[in-house]
Amino acid sequence: MNEMVQNPPKPGDVRATRQRAAREAATTPGADRVRVNDPDRTMANILQVATAEFADKGLAGARIDEIAALTSTSKRMIYYYFGSKEGLYVAVLEDAYRRIRRIESELHLEDLAPEQALRTLVGFTVDYQLANPDFIRLVMNENMHRGEYITKSATIQELNIPVIHAVRDVYQRGVAAGVFRPDVDPVDLHMSISALCFFNEANRHTFGAIFKRSLDTPAATAQRRESIIEMIVRFLRP
Repeated sequence: MNEMVQNPPKPGDVRATRQRAAREAATTPGADRVRVNDPDRTMANILQVATAEFADKGLAGARIDEIAALTSTSKRMIYYYFGSKEGLYVAVLEDAYRRIRRIESELHLEDLAPEQALRTLVGFTVDYQLANPDFIRLVMNENMHRGEYITKSATIQELNIPVIHAVRDVYQRGVAAGVFRPDVDPVDLHMSISALCFFNEANRHTFGAIFKRSLDTPAATAQRRESIIEMIVRFLRP
């Protein structure tokens, strides 16, 4: 899990690809029949397009009309599935957290030695956030709302419990093995990992412009990835 993600897609490319895929799916022969007979697929398609729209324009700027057009559904159908624009936005947030937590659960950190498990988790977080800029934008937008909609979702609260358990398990195993110091709160550790990885993607454009550095090259991405991993590991050493 220490391999870096090569050339992560740019945000505009991600949105364009998703929207193009949605249009192609909608114009495929028999698509109307699929939408009628496969509500799960319809909802997944709506969520995919809505993710790009909300990430790009925020809750206030996104338009249900545009999402309906890109999925060849109707506003009525979207409201039928999600209740309201805010309901769709919360569903998008839940889907975004569900995807990252699902992949985290597949890392099998319990099978690795504590330090290697920590390196794997941090490296994965760097890679995932670089490859999924829409996730960063959704979180940034929700912070502009002061977490108003996340607090309404019991699902999101539940989705984030396993990652804290995973961090706590890795950390406690490291303390028991004598490779980590015993005075760190696991939630604070998770916050520190998230902070470094989140800033790496959220602020790359402004940071690069101010300090005249190209942060998108494979070499720069690999160097920064390794720096983040080392900072966290060294922070925990006795």
